[in-house]
Amino acid sequence: MTHGHFSTIDIRDVPVRADPYSNSKSLEFGFRAKRFKKVQHLIEAVLAERGTCEILDLGGTERYWDIGASFLQANRGRIRITAVNTEEQPVERPDMFEFHLGSATQSDLFEDRIFDLVHSNSVIEHVGAWPDMVQFAENARRLAPRYYIQTPNYWFPYEPHFRFPGFQYLPERTRAALIMRFSLGFFRRIESAAEAEEIIHHHRLLSAREMRVLFPDGAVEFERLAGFNKSIIAIRDV
Repeated sequence: MTHGHFSTIDIRDVPVRADPYSNSKSLEFGFRAKRFKKVQHLIEAVLAERGTCEILDLGGTERYWDIGASFLQANRGRIRITAVNTEEQPVERPDMFEFHLGSATQSDLFEDRIFDLVHSNSVIEHVGAWPDMVQFAENARRLAPRYYIQTPNYWFPYEPHFRFPGFQYLPERTRAALIMRFSLGFFRRIESAAEAEEIIHHHRLLSAREMRVLFPDGAVEFERLAGFNKSIIAIRDV
């Protein structure tokens, strides 16, 4: 669930292009690093209150947190991050990270545990249908007093996963046909119609209105690019 996939067909098995997030010089990495300042603010608030901070990262990986490497290193021993993912993930720093194999849409996820902060970056748009998104949001709101949930904006004209202007506005059948014919964005050309349909099903961008419905007790903010709202961030900071 590096990007929150909960289906019988695992689209992580589909060959993809190089991951720009592994390159600290890439535009994508730069956007994540800027967003991390908001995450850092939330963590610092918890540290000021409690001295330590337990973070639940829904759909996350240890590598993602490289964007805040210096901050995490400075607070080593005070921050603990649990990443939930449906795909096995390596843990290189067990003193700071732990991994939980599971789905962020499980209704009983960590039913006997509370964290200080729930974090999720570009995952909720991948979990499937609206009921799955509702359960994801309910978990995020239940599992910590603070949360930070980021997702690309449906109304931003450039679709970030397929890197195709207006791709999200096309009919699903058309989108599936396009990725079977061309290499788009992170994906090489898909040969199987079933895999193409599954990929489209698990790339459903959300609007600000939908995010406000999912996170009614949080503030909805925007990340802007060229005058457009590029992504949406729901934040609850007590």
